[in-house]
Amino acid sequence: MGRVLSLFFMALLTVTATSCSIRKMAINKIGDALASGGSVYESDEDLELVAGALPFSLKLVESLLAEAPKHKGLLLTASQGFASYAYLDVQPKVDAATDFDTRVKVRARIRRLYLRGFNYGMAALELAHPGFSAELVRGPREAVAVLKKDEVPLIYWTAANLGLAISSSRDDVALLARLPEVDAMLSRALELDSTWRKGALHEFAIILAGAKPGELDVTRIQTHYKQALDLSKGQNANLYVALAEAQAVQQQDSAAFTKLLEQALAVDPDSDKETRLMNLAAQRRARWLLERKEELILSSDSSENGGKP
Repeated sequence: MGRVLSLFFMALLTVTATSCSIRKMAINKIGDALASGGSVYESDEDLELVAGALPFSLKLVESLLAEAPKHKGLLLTASQGFASYAYLDVQPKVDAATDFDTRVKVRARIRRLYLRGFNYGMAALELAHPGFSAELVRGPREAVAVLKKDEVPLIYWTAANLGLAISSSRDDVALLARLPEVDAMLSRALELDSTWRKGALHEFAIILAGAKPGELDVTRIQTHYKQALDLSKGQNANLYVALAEAQAVQQQDSAAFTKLLEQALAVDPDSDKETRLMNLAAQRRARWLLERKEELILSSDSSENGGKP
């Protein structure tokens, strides 16, 4: 997504080109550029600036997809972009909503955005593996066996969008029934490349484990936490936030809750420019959670484990 704005004028020339073949060739070149390399968005230090720029970028990507609907790079960019926009810009609005009607309305919007990102990701997977979406519904564990290592980014963003859509609408029985699809895609991605993006898959596993109904699988959460902590060298603020929400809140562990969020706030966002933006977003959420500690942790007493994550 970070290259979208820098390619804007190139896109304008593409849209106005008179030759259909030239236009398609130019769109494909733009799509390839968007899907490759790093993102200037991810290294930015201004959350509001990026959140404000993303809608324009997303509509440009969708305009290009209207011309080249089978471009896997553009589909991946759209899937990642909608997940990022929903988390960076819409999630704070969900958190800030004070009345019931507003909260319902904003939750419905964020769910639609995540599902939009999921649909783009699934379209790309379907191109590579015709019939995959139907097979995933019928037998998730069997269906994901066809996915390959070079598809891990696509698997991650597709699964993340569906998982976040489910978490934003836990009263939707039909969506909840799709949790096995998310679990299967994540498990396959971990099999293919467990070190991807310095532990991002393990972090997602923590979030997913905390969102599942039933008894909390603490052993699984702690295993993924330790692996992600090692891969990120302790410089992933969102990892601490994820554990605080997935485990400390559910166990009503006040000491661990506070300690984890303080660890998130102690991360230096400038230590890794590639993750600066997401670290800043995680720290924003950490502050929000700390402000609402009394609402989330009903007892202020420290737990027996002394606040250890």
